[in-house]
Amino acid sequence: MYLYGASGHGKVVAEIAEECGYNIEAYIDENPLKERVLNYTVIHEAPPYDIEVLISIGNNRLRKRVVNRGEHFNYVTLLHPKAILSKRLKIEEGTIVMPGVTINAAVRIGKHCIINTNASIDHDCIIEDFVHISPNVALAGNVYVGEGTHIGIGASVIQGIEIGKWCTIGAGTVIISDVPDGATVVGNPGKIIKSRSLNI
Repeated sequence: MYLYGASGHGKVVAEIAEECGYNIEAYIDENPLKERVLNYTVIHEAPPYDIEVLISIGNNRLRKRVVNRGEHFNYVTLLHPKAILSKRLKIEEGTIVMPGVTINAAVRIGKHCIINTNASIDHDCIIEDFVHISPNVALAGNVYVGEGTHIGIGASVIQGIEIGKWCTIGAGTVIISDVPDGATVVGNPGKIIKSRSLNI
């Protein structure tokens, strides 16, 4: 497989891919100054044939841009063997689940998401495409997270909350009410400090 994005996040992804038994051919990265990451070569164009890929870029918008280019990639899903995952979890292509994660019954996770180290996702949550759930985030049951949202490290979300598309939830924030599309929320309890356009 190939990893698209020779970043710090890409180093973590490489080790998870290794744990899952994949052989990594190379990183793909458009920066011509990058030549090696860990012990892997960095190439600057995708090979001209179908390849297995995981996008190893932490930025949600950049992951979506890579997908929108329409490359003929076969996207891999990586589930770390030390994650605790419900047998009723539904998870789509291109998503990575890191070590220490717990995901309970009837959760649905979309495409190209990052479920980062030690995050906890309780029953019946829905996480749409291109979401990043940071380390030590706790989502209670029946939480909805819209496309492209980034929930920062150590944030907590009470049950039944709806978080819109392309939101930013600050580190350590406690969400006790619904969050509209494009909002940035910080604090305990969480308060909206700005809103942004959804144009990506």
